[in-house]
Amino acid sequence: MLLRELLARPELGLRLLHAPEASLDRPVRWVYTTDLLDPARYLSGGELVISGMVWRNGPGDAECFVAAIAAAGAAALAAGDAVFHGVPDDVVDACRRHGVPLLAVPEEVSFSAVTEYVVGSLTAARGDRLALSLGRQRQLLSAVAGGLGLDELAVQVATATGLTCRVLSATGRALAGPPMAQLDEAVTTYLTAPRLPAVSAGPHSLFAVGPASESRLTGWFVVVEGAFPDWHSEIADAVGELVALTALDRARRGEGLRVARDIADDAVALIAEGAGSQPETTVRLRQAGIDPATPLTVAVAGFPDRPDLAETARSVLVDAVSHVGPPAVGLHDGMAVALLAGDPAALHPALARLEPGLGRDRLTVGVSRPALPDALSGALQEARHARDLAATRPGRLHVVAAAEVTSHVALLAAVPDRLRRAFAARILDPVLAYDARTNAGLLETLEAFLDCSGSWSRAAERLHLHVNTVRYRIGRVEELTGRDLGRFTDRVDVFLALRSL
Repeated sequence: MLLRELLARPELGLRLLHAPEASLDRPVRWVYTTDLLDPARYLSGGELVISGMVWRNGPGDAECFVAAIAAAGAAALAAGDAVFHGVPDDVVDACRRHGVPLLAVPEEVSFSAVTEYVVGSLTAARGDRLALSLGRQRQLLSAVAGGLGLDELAVQVATATGLTCRVLSATGRALAGPPMAQLDEAVTTYLTAPRLPAVSAGPHSLFAVGPASESRLTGWFVVVEGAFPDWHSEIADAVGELVALTALDRARRGEGLRVARDIADDAVALIAEGAGSQPETTVRLRQAGIDPATPLTVAVAGFPDRPDLAETARSVLVDAVSHVGPPAVGLHDGMAVALLAGDPAALHPALARLEPGLGRDRLTVGVSRPALPDALSGALQEARHARDLAATRPGRLHVVAAAEVTSHVALLAAVPDRLRRAFAARILDPVLAYDARTNAGLLETLEAFLDCSGSWSRAAERLHLHVNTVRYRIGRVEELTGRDLGRFTDRVDVFLALRSL
């Protein structure tokens, strides 16, 4: 109920002595009667505080009492006339200073009468809201049982609340609702908020779907326009029902995914054995919703430092692959292996959204080039090599494509660190030592020269040097390393040494 409604009851005879602008529209959550000088510890906000002011022994007491209830978020103060035959001016002044609405309770009106009216009104209103909520729940459950989809469910709740509702996965996959401009920010807030629900920019309120014990990396969440602390209880109830029904829908889909995972496990095992073109593999791929006649890309994912998170890696990859097509994802040798027919380019941005939620864990992913069924075994090996390369890089998340596996990066990654450093030192230590003594900039010039394919003029332009300076420095590098950078083989040695530093 509102303060305005309380003042409008003639049988209570309440007089308004002070009311800040718009304060009469404040909701009253409960009522609390006290004569303590500092009752703040008994208030949780939104109460109508009723007091006979027995605590008042001097003018300073009013300041103490009113400041305490204001800090606790009281909706208003109802002060009785009986003790002082009116409300003292110092109490009125304190209420003005702290912005607390002040009502006077006539001597002939008991505090119990005010309390009974407020409690009765609030109880009746809560009963009405409960009946409305139960009716809405029955309506929504009946609609879901009748085949209402998650997208239609979100539309129904959005229509009832006037707020746009969405359901998203941890990689930002839209499960229900319209596209979201602030998608990345919402996902980051979901993954990193200390507790949920939380509010992201927009503002948007985020609610976890499912048990709190589940890893957020594999979870779903509901996004609703507005900040949930500002909502009326009816809106909060409707959103809560959407979250609960979304959890039911997710559980229902989970049953189907469990069957699909067994099929994917069989298909991946057959491909690993080199039977990608065998009839049994073809059948398994079709059962997983994939056309075996089209070229397929293989993606391999895992947590290199956490073999116990293999199922988490599978769930993450299922979510990411779903941005592209049917999620045929199995487990093989402790890694999640996905087979997809669509463009794998969408995997990288989807997986990148998870990085803020990885904490200390590292997720590495390797992606093959498209291959026909008879070459899928090789594609799997290619994806594994790409993931091995990803595992050598620092950072929490790396997705490496097959194109990088055929480059010098893959070659160097396969060489033990000790040998790679020894190779670099044997060739470049004289250059590094010379730079350390003279600050001549030989290493920087060498890198620019090789990056410009041995062009003197382009290297000079990049370094903002005269071309003769570049020629002199490269000549000095050749003297120190014993390599002729005009020869292709020597240039390759120096290039690989630079990349091995």
